[in-house]
Amino acid sequence: MRGFRSTLILLVVFLGLLGYIYFYESKRPAGDTPEAKPKVFTVEADKITELSVKAESGERSELRKSDGRWMLVKPEQQAVDESEVSSITSNLTNLEIQRVVEESPGDLKQYGLAEPRIEVGYRADGTEKRLLIGGKTATGGDLYAKLPDENKIFLIAGYLDGSFNKTPFNLRDKAVLKFERDKVDAVEIASAAPNGTQMRFEKKPGEDWTMVRPVDARADVPAVEGVIGRLQSAQMKSIVAPDATKPAEYGLDKPAVTITVGAASARHQLTIGKEAPDSAVYARESARPLVFTVDKSLVDDIKKPVDDFRDKDLFKFRSFNAERLELTRGRDTWVFEKSKDSGGQERWRQVSPSAKDVDSSKMDTLLMKVSNLRAKSFPVSDAAKIKTSLETPVLSVAAKYDGKDERVVFGRAGDNVYASRRGDAGAAQIETTDFDDVLKALDDLNAPAPAPEPMKKP
Repeated sequence: MRGFRSTLILLVVFLGLLGYIYFYESKRPAGDTPEAKPKVFTVEADKITELSVKAESGERSELRKSDGRWMLVKPEQQAVDESEVSSITSNLTNLEIQRVVEESPGDLKQYGLAEPRIEVGYRADGTEKRLLIGGKTATGGDLYAKLPDENKIFLIAGYLDGSFNKTPFNLRDKAVLKFERDKVDAVEIASAAPNGTQMRFEKKPGEDWTMVRPVDARADVPAVEGVIGRLQSAQMKSIVAPDATKPAEYGLDKPAVTITVGAASARHQLTIGKEAPDSAVYARESARPLVFTVDKSLVDDIKKPVDDFRDKDLFKFRSFNAERLELTRGRDTWVFEKSKDSGGQERWRQVSPSAKDVDSSKMDTLLMKVSNLRAKSFPVSDAAKIKTSLETPVLSVAAKYDGKDERVVFGRAGDNVYASRRGDAGAAQIETTDFDDVLKALDDLNAPAPAPEPMKKP
């Protein structure tokens, strides 16, 4: 009984609260919303044509917009990081006064405004405005600020410190290489001796990437595209010197890695030198004299073994687009083709050595096992043993899909299985268990159907 009374009391309180909220809201005038915080400036971002920024470090930057494009004009003329500049203009436009601290302060020093840490100014429609930013509040959630021609001190949101406290380096375009990605048709990666490699990849219109050096082979398209994307997004960490007058000092006389990107007739080259402090490496771009640093992870992402850039899929067909499959094992050859039955449904049939229907689920398993075969390495040692195994193959597979043909032969040497794909240089080693699964799937497909059990006599 006591529990019921408690529940009833809570219900009455809850209904009373709902009634109060309803009554209060119904009496509020239409359109009555919390008062908006006052804006510091009344300016539209696209009207701003000049910016000036003094960072906490004391470094000053001046930027100017011409024909819709921003340029850093002081301390030197440079292209800008558009996202950084956009952040400043957008935040100036939307800058709000969180709270007025003092209308007529006697001492600016206590707010860090006697000598402001940060200054941001803009010019728009012939009008110039500046914002002075001092220290942070005790909680760090807001910043003290004022305008040069007004006495009052007010608070702005603390996150704006990161938007306005920008050095010339922060504001400049820090892209390591600039190229049009959709025009890239060649990539070269040259690593220094003693374990150096020279890799070159090429792409013809309408075709996939291929490796042309050190071997002529299919390239791993995601791996090559990954390098291109990494180079396009790479950013400088710092600028070390305005020019490379002493290349040996940075290891640029004998670079550890040289990457060249070809885009139509243009060539863009990045040279990587020795390691620098803070997990960085020294670098230089061929079209500019300055020496800068980039994150060491850029080199780690690019300087990979040749095998990492080779396509490891032995077959390009997949079970859904295969049209014909031919397998030769010893003296036996089986040919399977996909066709449409009288009802228009696609199905697989064996056409050789005899014509017959096949179990669709077993055929799908065989197709999947074959199409999923991948190289685990491309060995160069024991070339004679590999060659001998492939001259007397244990299995040959030919597939047709989307009007294309591909053929792979498999040889076995002891516990190792090797594969040679037509048109590819060298041989690949594959997982023995994966190859044995293919043979098992073929045996299962060819196994005679079990005889029906004899009927039991009553």
